[in-house]
Amino acid sequence: MALMQITTLSKKLGNGEYDEKLKKLYGGKNLEAAKTRYLGALENFKKIYGDRDAGIFSVPGRSEILGNHTDHNNGKVLAAAINLDIIAVAAKNDEQKINIKSEGFDADSIDLRDLAPKENERFTSAAIIRGTAARFKELGCETGGFDAYTTSDVLKGSGLSSSAAFEVCVGFALNRLYNDERLTPVETAKTGQWAENIYFGKPCGLMDQTACASGGFVAIDFKDPGNPAVEKLDFDLTASGYSLCIISTGGSHADLNEEYASITQEMKSTAGYFGCKVLRDIEESKFYKNINILRDKFGDRAILRAIHFFDENARVASGIESLKKGTFAAFLQAVSASGNSSFKYLQNIYAAKNPEEQGLSLAIALAKQALSGKQAAVRVHGGGFAGTILAFAPKDETAEFFKKIEPVFGEGSCLELFVRSEGAVAVI
Repeated sequence: MALMQITTLSKKLGNGEYDEKLKKLYGGKNLEAAKTRYLGALENFKKIYGDRDAGIFSVPGRSEILGNHTDHNNGKVLAAAINLDIIAVAAKNDEQKINIKSEGFDADSIDLRDLAPKENERFTSAAIIRGTAARFKELGCETGGFDAYTTSDVLKGSGLSSSAAFEVCVGFALNRLYNDERLTPVETAKTGQWAENIYFGKPCGLMDQTACASGGFVAIDFKDPGNPAVEKLDFDLTASGYSLCIISTGGSHADLNEEYASITQEMKSTAGYFGCKVLRDIEESKFYKNINILRDKFGDRAILRAIHFFDENARVASGIESLKKGTFAAFLQAVSASGNSSFKYLQNIYAAKNPEEQGLSLAIALAKQALSGKQAAVRVHGGGFAGTILAFAPKDETAEFFKKIEPVFGEGSCLELFVRSEGAVAVI
């Protein structure tokens, strides 16, 4: 690939040679802010590593649109890449080391001559870097050293997958710098998932990485989790006149591991009664015929969560079909129904052990009231229990919508986003 000296890149960026690329990724009204951000990243790279031949990569965060808590039971999901991203300035080195300095964090340095998992690196970015390089080597791909400076505006703890964006960024750098993009976006996503599972120590699914790597609206079917079916949908949300809105309630995900784990555990326990590992492998009719037995064995909440899974899987399929046909009203109905089911049946809107804190419940109630009479949709965003909600609101109503919500959750709690068509990409 062609790389350019940092000084040259800065000049070309400053004189507008990359404006069209940046508009595509960030929108016209955000062009100047994007250029300032890129120029700052180039300058910081130069301060740390020198005026080297380098490239600039961008990997978006993602939003879960439909398929709340279905992926871990081999279900279907609909996700979308967003215009918040991680950008990386990267240059090859001859040291057989990957050196990454991320804004606001200590630098990581990984020696490619030692790619064995390190217990002291679990749950750190170093584990992701080392694990990704190890997976590339296992796949027979080339590995090599590079220096990188990264900066991200994907909000942490917002359910927008800042961690998955970083994982894909590391894989994309190796794929671009040393393999001429030999790996497909989905294959690159899998290297990040593998690193997170094996080296980082978190048994995550593949939805987040796939959406970040692929871009646009992405339909993913995890029936075969080792080889998920991925379909990128050609739908322009901006042209529909709607905005994707994220509202942060300020709640913390700390001490919620048991709440998240209970969903997976209850769904899989129910599946186990039928001799299956996941709900996707059960005939829905058999499930309903045995509800009286399942209640005694696993309790009512497990039954309700299984009902959510079956219904949500069908909703994902109908939502995808609505986007393909361009029937946006039907798509909004599917999103609203998803939110309703998450609240009533999945029950991931607030923690059972802490019922007095219900930021998501309040945000959903206020958002629905603010959008009453409008063709819109509101639902929990991501894993739930705390964090954020999602709303599709008419673009010309968004400012007024935020005026009604922001005073409750604080300045900056409401974000207006758009779905970007490109996933992991070399910008320059």
